[in-house]
Amino acid sequence: MRKTLIPAIGLTLLVSALQAHAGAGLTAEHAAFGKLPDGTSVEKYVLRNSLGMQATVLTYGGTLQSLLIPDKHGKTEDVVLGFDDIDGYLNGTAYFGATIGRFGNRLADGKFTLDGKSYQVPQNDKTNALHGGTKGFDKQIWKAEQIKDKGWVGVKLTYVSADGEMGFPGTLKTEVTYSLNEKNELRIQYHATTDKPTVLNLTNHSYFNLAGAGNGDVLDQVAIVHASHYTPVTEKLIPTGELPTVTGTPLDFLKPVAFGKRIREDNQQLKFAEPTQGGYDHNWVLDNKGKLSNLAADVVDPKSGRRLELFTTEPGVQLYTGNFLDGTVKGKAGKIYPHWGAFTLETQHFPDSPNQPNFPSTRLDPGKAYTQTTVFRFSSK
Repeated sequence: MRKTLIPAIGLTLLVSALQAHAGAGLTAEHAAFGKLPDGTSVEKYVLRNSLGMQATVLTYGGTLQSLLIPDKHGKTEDVVLGFDDIDGYLNGTAYFGATIGRFGNRLADGKFTLDGKSYQVPQNDKTNALHGGTKGFDKQIWKAEQIKDKGWVGVKLTYVSADGEMGFPGTLKTEVTYSLNEKNELRIQYHATTDKPTVLNLTNHSYFNLAGAGNGDVLDQVAIVHASHYTPVTEKLIPTGELPTVTGTPLDFLKPVAFGKRIREDNQQLKFAEPTQGGYDHNWVLDNKGKLSNLAADVVDPKSGRRLELFTTEPGVQLYTGNFLDGTVKGKAGKIYPHWGAFTLETQHFPDSPNQPNFPSTRLDPGKAYTQTTVFRFSSK
């Protein structure tokens, strides 16, 4: 019998191919996702680990388009809301999965003053400027570069915002890096520099449903938010400037509580967020002191066993319960996104900070760098 010997290098390649086929290790690939009306190409970058987790990021809006997470039985579901094609994002108004900038959340009347000069951002939320104005970072094409570091695989996105874009001063260079590791952690790192004094508040606007996007509402999902205080809002959803305790209010998530347990309570803050049935759309002041090692929030879906743990260097987080979703939005795989069909955890500086002198500053000067890191860790039990 004749024996066939495989050269060492061939054996190595064969083993690598088998491992790749079996899904072992961290991998990344990119492909076309679609085109804008002007013909500009939109690409998607797909990050995978060996545990079944998969994240898809688009160059349009720096968007987290898909996030596949196994449940306690090993069944994988996409846990973020979004669309299967570029047209959904072009026509949508929900900021599903988008990178938000230059200024996340609301600016009262779209105005702020810096060094004695007033600036106006286009109003797109009644009288407010929301998430950077009428054409924020969520509607831009980002340059992408696939990266790999020790224990991580990812994609670095870059966008240069011109001086005066959406009314903001300074040419701003922003980098957002999505990375995945073998601990089922999706890390988002932000870095920005400017050539003129400006204000900046970046975040990611993913809508999570740990039961799977489009699989009902999130009212039974149980949350902890490690925040002893919050920023109450007016009827226009602009902070009053106060920082009261959450104690005795339906905004107290210091101990595990389901989103739906108190969402319909007769509370003015809940009614400001959703006048008809109540809802959450508030900024919590985190107790983690900006330390990435300290848990900021924790959400569990009792049925699937999926768990999301949030870590961030930011001082606040906006918890929003998809109050505007009304069952008319058709998302991925044709699924309908119902009222209260998701929650967001938008790590951030506080809303309207440039107009609130007692809030942490969102000012960025030349020669300084804006940095923040947010980590979403997933598990199931």
